[in-house]
Amino acid sequence: MKEIFKILFITIFSFLFCSGQEKLTISDAVKLTLENNLDIKIIENQNKIFKNNSSILNSGYLPKLTTSAGFNKSNQNIEIETPNNLSGKLDNMKSENSFSNVSLQYILFDNSGRKFNYKKSKELSNRSELEVKEVIENTLLQLYTVFYEVCRLNEQKEIIRSSLEISKSRLQRKKTKFEFGQSTKLELLNAEVDVNTDSIRYLNSIKNLSNAKRDLNLVMNVELNSDYILDEDVVYKSEEKILNFYNNAAENNTKLKIYNKSVDISGYELKSIRSTYLPTIGLIGSYDWNESTNDNPYAFFNKNIYDGISGGLNLSWDIFNTGKRITANKNAKVRLENSKIEKEKANLIFQKELNNSFETYKNNLFILKVQEQSLNTSNNNFLRNLEKYDIGIVTTIEFRAAQINLLNAKLARNTAMYDAKLSELAFLKISGQIISNSF
Repeated sequence: MKEIFKILFITIFSFLFCSGQEKLTISDAVKLTLENNLDIKIIENQNKIFKNNSSILNSGYLPKLTTSAGFNKSNQNIEIETPNNLSGKLDNMKSENSFSNVSLQYILFDNSGRKFNYKKSKELSNRSELEVKEVIENTLLQLYTVFYEVCRLNEQKEIIRSSLEISKSRLQRKKTKFEFGQSTKLELLNAEVDVNTDSIRYLNSIKNLSNAKRDLNLVMNVELNSDYILDEDVVYKSEEKILNFYNNAAENNTKLKIYNKSVDISGYELKSIRSTYLPTIGLIGSYDWNESTNDNPYAFFNKNIYDGISGGLNLSWDIFNTGKRITANKNAKVRLENSKIEKEKANLIFQKELNNSFETYKNNLFILKVQEQSLNTSNNNFLRNLEKYDIGIVTTIEFRAAQINLLNAKLARNTAMYDAKLSELAFLKISGQIISNSF
């Protein structure tokens, strides 16, 4: 009896607590996750670095401009002695020197080395954006999995609670009949055992639901003990849309796009290394200004000022660099070949996962239909047994068996419903559609 009152208290408390909660739809959960999830924030920051590296400021196309300036001042004592024994001494000879310089360096021709490096950095940035998208896809799939697990467990809790109410009602009837001598002590004890069994099952369902809610809050990166009333509506995509997603999956799959970018990057890296075999032609220019003054009466001049512009072309040719360039070229070829092999392997894995997920989704939809039919049969069987039990035709054991069958049918149908939805979402992720179909 204490257990029954405990369950009743939890049920009433949960109802009163939930009445003040906010409703959380799957769209709301997606928005919270995209805004708050830490994994997404980290990968987005890494993408910013690749974007910075791919800008024109890091391309080598812009000139190098440097400047320098300085001022020197000295105060010296000079003592002179010649081979003819002539000598003299000058004290506090002051001299000053001021200078400034502006120089320009620009590469006119480098055999397209800058172009290939620039394209490589752009492709690295593009690949980074795809990697951000892949993290978002994985995070959304994780969110959906946890969100619908919470929905499933909440529905499971209600199913078990409903079964518990049936057991409690049966126990109450057995107590009344026992008081009037219409039932045995054994039947009363069996009813109490069934209530305790269902109570424990209900308590476990509450515990599992609470744990799943914390998992959901962790994915959304909100307060772990935040609680919501989840929108448990489950809507499936039409067969026409699923077939369209299946036919275009190879073009939209994010992982395949990443491998395509890796092949392009390896190609540009090889071309960049090959460009170093030819000379580099550069433009140089500078403007210089210098002013010198001194007090030495024996100097050729006491003041000197000059300024002017100079410019020219230079050629640099790294003809042989200890064989490092040859090794780098060979390694770049191998990396390009490996990237092509990895792309081919990824495509095979993709085809397997796509077909597996497609077949799993169709199979789970079929299972859902079967479970719905089974639930309908179990429900009808239970209602008939309930009628017979009320008039004493069916035994307690037979009635309990019908009750358990109905409970299992409801739980199986509940599981099948969410399994079908999760398999659909896994298919959407592989076909590159999970983000566009998240709102």
